[in-house]
Amino acid sequence: MTKLRIFQADAFASSLFKGNPAAVVPLNEWLPDEIMQQIAIENNLSETAFFIPENDHFHIRWFTPKTEVILCGHATLATAHILFNELNFQGEIISFNSKSGILTVKKAADKLQLDFPADLIQTAESNTIFDEAFGIQASATFKGRTDFLLLFDSEEIIRNMKPNFHLLTQTNARGIMVTAPGNEVDFVSRFFAPLEGINEDPVTGSAHTTLVPFWSDKLNKTELTALQLSERGGQLWCTLAGNRVLIAGKAVTYLRGEIEI
Repeated sequence: MTKLRIFQADAFASSLFKGNPAAVVPLNEWLPDEIMQQIAIENNLSETAFFIPENDHFHIRWFTPKTEVILCGHATLATAHILFNELNFQGEIISFNSKSGILTVKKAADKLQLDFPADLIQTAESNTIFDEAFGIQASATFKGRTDFLLLFDSEEIIRNMKPNFHLLTQTNARGIMVTAPGNEVDFVSRFFAPLEGINEDPVTGSAHTTLVPFWSDKLNKTELTALQLSERGGQLWCTLAGNRVLIAGKAVTYLRGEIEI
């Protein structure tokens, strides 16, 4: 029987029960992939992050209850929060090796700031399945490397959407973000990934690698504020810095524990 430490933190939140919960499991060496996937299934959160020390940085991997993913913002933020606040990491910047290259998280006043690669965005054909699933036609459709971005006219449209998740699975889209100008922030969004086992993700850092370049170009500004309008909700402070996106947010520890496998 092997005992492992486990933490859970609410990312992109300044208080408990908000933002996006992620499990964080520190390791000295990788477990078999199937074991990490089973732990993620057992945790039943949108993401479980595992990390190991690697020279002067860490190597991080992320699992949904269905699969390993190539990039996850909120679980990276949660992992950095745990390292800084629970595991006594000394320093101002944490570097992670990942399937998306080197990612860094640094202390920025009362927040933690992610440094992620910006997505590449192209205009895409509208999809009648999207129209039917959301009950309204987007004013424009775009696609990043893996996810679709649907633009709508108002925050109220985004807030009141009740998607048909069964229809969304028929699009074969890894993720679908819907977005509009915000009433009190630069833009709002929601993110859906039923094929990944996540009907709606509470707060999606990786989606903002697409949203920030999009809105930066549209609004002609590089400093942006954002809200993700899930039931739990989350606030993000974003910066477009060339081909990188800086995404800042807060996090709160919810759980410290131990698992046996």
